[in-house]
Amino acid sequence: MTEASHERVPDRNRRRFPGISSRAYEHPADRSALVALRKLSGFDTVFKALSGLLPERSLRLLFLSDSVRVSDQQFAHLHTMLLDACDILDLEKVPAMYVQQNPQPNAMCIGLDEPIIVVSTGLVELLDEEEMRAVVGHEVGHALSGHSVYRTILLFLTGLALKVAWIPLGNVAIMAIVTALREWFRKSELSADRAGLLVGQDLEASMRGLMKIAGGNHLHEMNVDAFLAQAEEYEAGGDLRDSVLKIMNVLPRSHPFTTVRAAELRKWARSRDYQRLMDGHYPRRDEDKDTSVTDSIKESASHYADTVRTSKDPLMGLVRDIAGGAGDLGGRLREKFTGAANGGSTGGGSGAGGAGGGSTPSGNS
Repeated sequence: MTEASHERVPDRNRRRFPGISSRAYEHPADRSALVALRKLSGFDTVFKALSGLLPERSLRLLFLSDSVRVSDQQFAHLHTMLLDACDILDLEKVPAMYVQQNPQPNAMCIGLDEPIIVVSTGLVELLDEEEMRAVVGHEVGHALSGHSVYRTILLFLTGLALKVAWIPLGNVAIMAIVTALREWFRKSELSADRAGLLVGQDLEASMRGLMKIAGGNHLHEMNVDAFLAQAEEYEAGGDLRDSVLKIMNVLPRSHPFTTVRAAELRKWARSRDYQRLMDGHYPRRDEDKDTSVTDSIKESASHYADTVRTSKDPLMGLVRDIAGGAGDLGGRLREKFTGAANGGSTGGGSGAGGAGGGSTPSGNS
Protein backbone atom coordinates (compact mmCIF):
# COMPACT_ATOMS: atom_id res chain seq x y z
CA MET A 1 0.00 0.00 0.00
CA THR A 2 1.42 3.38 -0.91
CA GLU A 3 1.59 6.36 1.40
CA ALA A 4 -0.89 8.25 -0.75
CA SER A 5 -3.48 5.48 -0.29
CA HIS A 6 -3.43 5.84 3.50
CA GLU A 7 -6.44 7.56 4.93
CA ARG A 8 -4.82 10.45 6.79
CA VAL A 9 -7.14 10.79 9.75
CA PRO A 10 -6.43 10.67 13.50
CA ASP A 11 -7.00 7.32 15.22
CA ARG A 12 -9.17 9.07 17.81
CA ASN A 13 -11.14 12.27 17.75
CA ARG A 14 -8.56 15.05 17.77
CA ARG A 15 -9.08 18.60 16.61
CA ARG A 16 -7.50 19.48 13.26
CA PHE A 17 -6.06 22.89 12.40
CA PRO A 18 -6.55 23.48 8.66
CA GLY A 19 -4.13 26.04 7.23
CA ILE A 20 -2.57 26.74 10.62
CA SER A 21 0.47 29.01 10.62
CA SER A 22 3.42 27.98 12.75
CA ARG A 23 3.08 31.44 14.32
CA ALA A 24 0.15 30.01 16.27
CA TYR A 25 2.39 27.92 18.52
CA GLU A 26 5.82 29.52 18.22
CA HIS A 27 7.50 30.96 21.30
CA PRO A 28 7.69 34.79 20.97
CA ALA A 29 11.51 34.84 20.68
CA ASP A 30 11.43 32.06 18.09
CA ARG A 31 8.59 33.70 16.16
CA SER A 32 10.22 37.13 15.90
CA ALA A 33 13.44 35.63 14.53
CA LEU A 34 11.59 33.51 11.98
CA VAL A 35 9.33 36.35 10.82
CA ALA A 36 12.39 38.54 10.27
CA LEU A 37 14.25 35.82 8.38
CA ARG A 38 11.27 35.05 6.15
CA LYS A 39 11.04 38.73 5.22
CA LEU A 40 14.68 38.91 4.12
CA SER A 41 14.88 39.25 0.35
CA GLY A 42 16.82 36.38 -1.18
CA PHE A 43 17.01 34.49 2.13
CA ASP A 44 15.87 31.18 0.65
CA THR A 45 18.26 31.53 -2.30
CA VAL A 46 21.24 32.05 0.00
CA PHE A 47 20.49 29.00 2.07
CA LYS A 48 19.82 26.84 -0.97
CA ALA A 49 23.26 27.89 -2.22
CA LEU A 50 24.70 26.75 1.11
CA SER A 51 23.36 23.24 0.51
CA GLY A 52 26.38 22.54 -1.68
CA LEU A 53 28.66 23.24 1.29
CA LEU A 54 26.62 21.46 3.94
CA PRO A 55 26.74 17.69 4.35
CA GLU A 56 23.00 17.32 3.74
CA ARG A 57 23.26 14.87 0.85
CA SER A 58 25.69 12.81 2.86
CA LEU A 59 23.30 12.76 5.83
CA ARG A 60 20.40 11.64 3.64
CA LEU A 61 22.47 8.80 2.20
CA LEU A 62 23.67 7.85 5.67
CA PHE A 63 20.15 7.53 7.08
CA LEU A 64 18.95 5.71 3.97
CA SER A 65 21.79 3.20 4.17
CA ASP A 66 22.20 2.72 7.92
CA SER A 67 18.78 3.39 9.52
CA VAL A 68 15.26 2.03 9.10
CA ARG A 69 12.88 4.19 7.05
CA VAL A 70 9.44 4.42 8.63
CA SER A 71 6.62 3.26 6.34
CA ASP A 72 3.49 1.15 6.39
CA GLN A 73 5.86 -1.86 6.24
CA GLN A 74 8.43 -0.74 8.82
CA PHE A 75 7.54 0.75 12.20
CA ALA A 76 3.97 1.00 10.96
CA HIS A 77 2.71 2.50 14.24
CA LEU A 78 5.16 5.41 13.85
CA HIS A 79 4.09 5.81 10.23
CA THR A 80 0.45 6.15 11.32
CA MET A 81 1.46 8.72 13.96
CA LEU A 82 3.41 10.68 11.36
CA LEU A 83 0.45 10.81 8.97
CA ASP A 84 -1.80 11.73 11.89
CA ALA A 85 0.49 14.60 12.96
CA CYS A 86 0.76 15.95 9.41
CA ASP A 87 -3.00 15.78 9.08
CA ILE A 88 -3.65 17.66 12.33
CA LEU A 89 -1.13 20.44 11.54
CA ASP A 90 -2.11 20.39 7.86
CA LEU A 91 1.44 19.75 6.63
CA GLU A 92 0.87 18.73 3.04
CA LYS A 93 4.19 16.99 2.30
CA VAL A 94 4.92 14.19 4.77
CA PRO A 95 8.61 14.27 5.80
CA ALA A 96 10.76 11.16 5.52
CA MET A 97 11.22 9.54 8.92
CA TYR A 98 13.95 7.15 10.09
CA VAL A 99 14.61 5.07 13.19
CA GLN A 100 18.30 5.01 14.11
CA GLN A 101 19.94 2.51 16.44
CA ASN A 102 21.03 4.54 19.45
CA PRO A 103 20.34 3.75 23.12
CA GLN A 104 20.15 7.48 23.93
CA PRO A 105 16.57 8.81 23.69
CA ASN A 106 16.75 11.43 20.98
CA ALA A 107 14.89 12.89 18.00
CA MET A 108 15.69 15.59 15.45
CA CYS A 109 14.44 17.26 12.31
CA ILE A 110 17.11 18.36 9.83
CA GLY A 111 17.43 19.19 6.14
CA LEU A 112 17.56 22.23 3.87
CA ASP A 113 15.54 21.21 0.82
CA GLU A 114 13.23 18.74 2.58
CA PRO A 115 13.06 17.99 6.30
CA ILE A 116 14.05 14.56 7.61
CA ILE A 117 12.83 13.30 10.99
CA VAL A 118 15.10 10.90 12.87
CA VAL A 119 14.20 9.14 16.13
CA SER A 120 16.45 6.85 18.13
CA THR A 121 15.61 3.32 19.21
CA GLY A 122 16.20 4.48 22.79
CA LEU A 123 13.32 6.93 22.46
CA VAL A 124 10.99 4.45 20.72
CA GLU A 125 11.58 1.90 23.49
CA LEU A 126 11.21 4.46 26.28
CA LEU A 127 7.87 6.09 25.41
CA ASP A 128 4.35 4.73 25.22
CA GLU A 129 2.09 5.45 22.24
CA GLU A 130 0.62 8.77 23.43
CA GLU A 131 4.00 10.04 24.65
CA MET A 132 5.56 9.13 21.31
CA ARG A 133 2.72 10.86 19.48
CA ALA A 134 3.69 14.11 21.19
CA VAL A 135 7.31 13.62 20.09
CA VAL A 136 6.29 13.00 16.48
CA GLY A 137 4.11 16.12 16.64
CA HIS A 138 7.09 18.01 18.09
CA GLU A 139 9.24 17.07 15.07
CA VAL A 140 6.45 17.83 12.58
CA GLY A 141 6.17 21.23 14.29
CA HIS A 142 9.87 21.78 13.58
CA ALA A 143 9.23 20.91 9.93
CA LEU A 144 6.25 23.27 9.65
CA SER A 145 8.22 26.14 11.22
CA GLY A 146 11.22 25.58 8.95
CA HIS A 147 13.50 24.89 11.93
CA SER A 148 15.19 22.03 10.07
CA VAL A 149 17.10 24.54 7.93
CA TYR A 150 18.69 26.29 10.90
CA ARG A 151 19.28 23.03 12.77
CA THR A 152 21.27 21.74 9.80
CA ILE A 153 23.34 24.93 9.71
CA LEU A 154 23.93 24.69 13.47
CA LEU A 155 25.25 21.13 13.09
CA PHE A 156 27.52 22.27 10.26
CA LEU A 157 28.89 25.30 12.12
CA THR A 158 29.48 23.30 15.30
CA GLY A 159 31.58 20.84 13.30
CA LEU A 160 33.36 23.68 11.52
CA ALA A 161 34.25 25.33 14.84
CA LEU A 162 36.11 22.18 15.85
CA LYS A 163 38.02 22.11 12.58
CA VAL A 164 39.20 25.74 12.80
CA ALA A 165 39.89 25.75 16.54
CA TRP A 166 43.61 26.15 15.83
CA ILE A 167 43.10 29.39 13.85
CA PRO A 168 43.44 32.52 16.04
CA LEU A 169 40.06 34.28 16.36
CA GLY A 170 38.54 32.01 13.69
CA ASN A 171 36.98 29.75 16.29
CA VAL A 172 35.83 32.75 18.34
CA ALA A 173 33.88 34.21 15.42
CA ILE A 174 32.19 30.92 14.55
CA MET A 175 31.40 30.08 18.17
CA ALA A 176 29.74 33.49 18.58
CA ILE A 177 27.37 32.53 15.75
CA VAL A 178 26.91 29.03 17.20
CA THR A 179 26.08 30.49 20.64
CA ALA A 180 23.45 32.80 19.13
CA LEU A 181 21.97 29.93 17.10
CA ARG A 182 21.81 27.74 20.19
CA GLU A 183 19.95 30.43 22.13
CA TRP A 184 17.43 30.71 19.30
CA PHE A 185 17.21 26.93 18.97
CA ARG A 186 16.44 26.48 22.66
CA LYS A 187 13.43 28.74 22.14
CA SER A 188 12.47 26.81 19.01
CA GLU A 189 12.33 23.65 21.14
CA LEU A 190 9.70 25.30 23.32
CA SER A 191 7.76 26.06 20.13
CA ALA A 192 7.98 22.45 19.00
CA ASP A 193 6.84 21.19 22.42
CA ARG A 194 3.69 23.25 21.88
CA ALA A 195 3.22 21.69 18.43
CA GLY A 196 3.55 18.27 20.05
CA LEU A 197 0.75 19.16 22.45
CA LEU A 198 -1.44 20.34 19.56
CA VAL A 199 -0.93 16.97 17.87
CA GLY A 200 -1.27 14.72 20.93
CA GLN A 201 -3.85 16.92 22.68
CA ASP A 202 -2.91 15.15 25.91
CA LEU A 203 -0.95 17.31 28.37
CA GLU A 204 -0.40 14.41 30.76
CA ALA A 205 1.25 12.37 28.01
CA SER A 206 3.53 15.30 27.12
CA MET A 207 4.50 15.65 30.80
CA ARG A 208 5.17 11.92 31.13
CA GLY A 209 7.36 11.92 28.06
CA LEU A 210 9.51 14.77 29.37
CA MET A 211 9.81 13.08 32.76
CA LYS A 212 10.94 9.86 31.11
CA ILE A 213 13.53 11.70 29.04
CA ALA A 214 14.88 13.13 32.30
CA GLY A 215 14.60 10.08 34.55
CA GLY A 216 14.07 6.97 32.44
CA ASN A 217 11.27 4.44 32.33
CA HIS A 218 10.38 4.54 36.02
CA LEU A 219 7.05 6.35 36.07
CA HIS A 220 6.00 4.57 39.28
CA GLU A 221 8.96 6.32 40.95
CA MET A 222 8.15 9.82 39.59
CA ASN A 223 5.51 12.46 40.15
CA VAL A 224 4.57 15.28 37.77
CA ASP A 225 3.97 17.88 40.49
CA ALA A 226 7.28 17.09 42.19
CA PHE A 227 9.04 17.19 38.81
CA LEU A 228 7.60 20.63 38.05
CA ALA A 229 8.53 21.80 41.56
CA GLN A 230 12.16 21.16 40.59
CA ALA A 231 11.86 23.88 37.94
CA GLU A 232 10.56 26.32 40.56
CA GLU A 233 13.38 25.43 42.97
CA TYR A 234 16.00 25.69 40.21
CA GLU A 235 14.87 29.14 39.14
CA ALA A 236 14.40 30.66 42.58
CA GLY A 237 17.23 29.03 44.53
CA GLY A 238 20.75 30.23 45.28
CA ASP A 239 22.40 33.59 44.75
CA LEU A 240 24.06 35.41 41.85
CA ARG A 241 26.81 32.81 41.70
CA ASP A 242 24.21 30.16 40.99
CA SER A 243 22.60 32.41 38.36
CA VAL A 244 25.95 32.64 36.56
CA LEU A 245 26.41 28.87 36.81
CA LYS A 246 22.95 28.34 35.30
CA ILE A 247 23.93 30.47 32.31
CA MET A 248 27.21 28.60 31.90
CA ASN A 249 25.43 25.24 32.13
CA VAL A 250 22.87 26.08 29.45
CA LEU A 251 25.18 27.83 26.90
CA PRO A 252 26.51 24.62 25.27
CA ARG A 253 23.04 23.08 24.98
CA SER A 254 20.74 23.10 21.98
CA HIS A 255 17.74 22.18 24.19
CA PRO A 256 16.38 23.79 27.35
CA PHE A 257 16.58 21.73 30.52
CA THR A 258 13.79 19.18 30.75
CA THR A 259 12.04 20.47 33.87
CA VAL A 260 11.88 23.93 32.29
CA ARG A 261 10.34 22.52 29.12
CA ALA A 262 7.67 20.82 31.22
CA ALA A 263 6.94 23.98 33.23
CA GLU A 264 6.80 26.16 30.10
CA LEU A 265 4.50 23.73 28.31
CA ARG A 266 2.06 23.50 31.22
CA LYS A 267 2.06 27.29 31.51
CA TRP A 268 1.17 27.61 27.81
CA ALA A 269 -1.49 24.89 28.05
CA ARG A 270 -3.21 26.93 30.76
CA SER A 271 -3.05 30.17 28.79
CA ARG A 272 -5.83 31.99 26.96
CA ASP A 273 -3.80 31.75 23.73
CA TYR A 274 -3.92 27.96 23.86
CA GLN A 275 -7.65 27.89 24.61
CA ARG A 276 -8.39 30.24 21.71
CA LEU A 277 -6.29 28.05 19.43
CA MET A 278 -8.18 24.93 20.50
CA ASP A 279 -11.43 26.80 19.82
CA GLY A 280 -10.34 27.33 16.23
CA HIS A 281 -9.06 30.92 16.48
CA TYR A 282 -5.50 30.92 15.13
CA PRO A 283 -3.38 32.66 12.46
CA ARG A 284 -3.40 31.04 9.01
CA ARG A 285 -0.26 30.51 6.95
CA ASP A 286 -1.77 32.35 4.00
CA GLU A 287 -1.52 35.46 6.21
CA ASP A 288 2.20 34.96 6.97
CA LYS A 289 3.30 37.32 4.21
CA ASP A 290 1.41 40.16 5.86
CA THR A 291 3.01 39.65 9.27
CA SER A 292 4.79 42.70 10.69
CA VAL A 293 8.41 42.20 11.72
CA THR A 294 8.14 45.18 14.07
CA ASP A 295 5.07 43.75 15.81
CA SER A 296 6.79 40.38 16.22
CA ILE A 297 9.89 41.99 17.72
CA LYS A 298 7.75 44.07 20.08
CA GLU A 299 5.95 40.92 21.20
CA SER A 300 9.28 39.19 21.82
CA ALA A 301 10.59 42.20 23.79
CA SER A 302 7.38 42.26 25.83
CA HIS A 303 7.81 38.55 26.61
CA TYR A 304 11.36 39.06 27.86
CA ALA A 305 10.30 42.09 29.92
CA ASP A 306 7.56 40.01 31.51
CA THR A 307 10.07 37.23 32.21
CA VAL A 308 12.34 39.68 34.03
CA ARG A 309 9.38 41.12 35.94
CA THR A 310 8.03 37.77 37.16
CA SER A 311 11.18 35.66 37.42
CA LYS A 312 12.36 34.44 40.83
CA ASP A 313 15.96 34.07 39.64
CA PRO A 314 18.39 36.17 41.75
CA LEU A 315 19.98 37.73 38.66
CA MET A 316 16.60 38.81 37.33
CA GLY A 317 15.83 40.23 40.77
CA LEU A 318 18.99 42.32 40.58
CA VAL A 319 17.98 43.55 37.12
CA ARG A 320 14.63 44.64 38.55
CA ASP A 321 16.37 46.39 41.43
CA ILE A 322 18.68 48.31 39.10
CA ALA A 323 15.81 49.21 36.78
CA GLY A 324 13.81 50.37 39.79
CA GLY A 325 16.68 52.55 41.05
CA ALA A 326 17.58 50.53 44.14
CA GLY A 327 19.36 52.79 46.61
CA ASP A 328 22.08 50.59 48.09
CA LEU A 329 23.37 48.87 44.94
CA GLY A 330 26.57 47.68 46.65
CA GLY A 331 24.55 46.09 49.41
CA ARG A 332 22.23 44.50 46.88
CA LEU A 333 25.20 42.97 45.04
CA ARG A 334 26.64 41.57 48.28
CA GLU A 335 23.26 40.13 49.17
CA LYS A 336 22.73 38.54 45.76
CA PHE A 337 26.22 37.06 45.56
CA THR A 338 26.42 35.74 49.11
CA GLY A 339 22.79 35.04 49.88
CA ALA A 340 23.23 37.01 53.13
CA ALA A 341 20.50 39.45 54.12
CA ASN A 342 21.46 43.09 53.81
CA GLY A 343 20.17 44.84 56.89
CA GLY A 344 20.31 48.31 55.36
CA SER A 345 18.40 47.59 52.19
CA THR A 346 15.40 49.68 51.29
CA GLY A 347 11.98 48.59 50.15
CA GLY A 348 12.49 48.18 46.32
CA GLY A 349 11.91 44.94 44.40
CA SER A 350 13.37 41.79 45.83
CA GLY A 351 14.95 38.85 44.06
CA ALA A 352 12.08 36.61 45.07
CA GLY A 353 9.37 38.82 43.60
CA GLY A 354 6.45 37.65 41.49
CA ALA A 355 5.26 34.26 40.48
CA GLY A 356 6.85 33.26 37.29
CA GLY A 357 7.21 30.63 34.64
CA GLY A 358 10.47 28.79 34.21
CA SER A 359 13.20 29.96 31.97
CA THR A 360 15.95 27.45 32.43
CA PRO A 361 16.29 24.48 34.83
CA SER A 362 17.89 21.27 36.00
CA GLY A 363 21.56 20.29 36.15
CA ASN A 364 23.24 22.38 38.85
CA SER A 365 26.98 22.03 39.14
